[in-house]
Amino acid sequence: MSILIDRSTRLVVQGITGRDGSFHARAMKEYGTQVVAGVTPGKGGQNLDGIPIFDRVSDAVRETGANTSVIYVPPPFAADAILEAAHASIRLVVAITEGIPVMDVVPVMKEVQAMGVRVIGPNCPGLISPGLSKVGILPGEIHLPGPVGVVSRSGTLTYEMVYQLTRSGIGQSTCIGIGGDPVIGTRFLDVLQLFEADPDTKAVVMIGEIGGTAEEEAARYVKESMTKPVVGFIAGRTAPPGKRMGHAGAIISSGRGTAEEKIAALEAAGIPVARIPSEVGPLVQRALDRGRG
Repeated sequence: MSILIDRSTRLVVQGITGRDGSFHARAMKEYGTQVVAGVTPGKGGQNLDGIPIFDRVSDAVRETGANTSVIYVPPPFAADAILEAAHASIRLVVAITEGIPVMDVVPVMKEVQAMGVRVIGPNCPGLISPGLSKVGILPGEIHLPGPVGVVSRSGTLTYEMVYQLTRSGIGQSTCIGIGGDPVIGTRFLDVLQLFEADPDTKAVVMIGEIGGTAEEEAARYVKESMTKPVVGFIAGRTAPPGKRMGHAGAIISSGRGTAEEKIAALEAAGIPVARIPSEVGPLVQRALDRGRG
């Protein structure tokens, strides 16, 4: 009942000895994730609560069989950390780091995607398959295993929507924060395709925000190719044009990327759009009930 991560995930934490890396490495391990290694150059041979630390990702992969990486490396070095993981045969890289220069990200994304490496982020909260594994900073205690996939550009809105689902008794298959930067490795469209192919995901919640055209592209896919119901939410209804709200990618320019445009595109594709977070649970429940009927 998941996509991308499950009990077979073997995680290496890049930047494990930093404040954020060490805190979340412990939290991921406590949740049940197989955190098999950490990497901090110059700290090889040490350990964090029994997690062995290596100088290089390639050493960690060779010694522990790590297949997934999560990055808590500071912004000036994070793009190189993504590249290092890819060249060490890691095939899923989750870049939590915020503030990586766009000009650093662009060539790295082009190179790693040509290698068949999937990147989640940067500037994202990561992902969780409830009860199986979590990679990133999502709070595990609010999640509940179940049939609904969640994909979002916003970290904090992911938590709010998951809370609304859980309090309604609706569990989640996998929840993914794809990140709010202008250049990211995995788009709404990519995640929707994975949920569509997952037999245990019965419905999807898609949380968008102003800026860009990712939601409109996703709406076209839902209308043309997706058999599972999707419920939407768009943040930034009251954002003024030309002002960035929160994420670097959340900016309305030349009259495009407005909340109204995105809501219209979703509704035209048959996607019900919640006005406020508390409407998400009832909308999803109705979608699930129709699927069972």
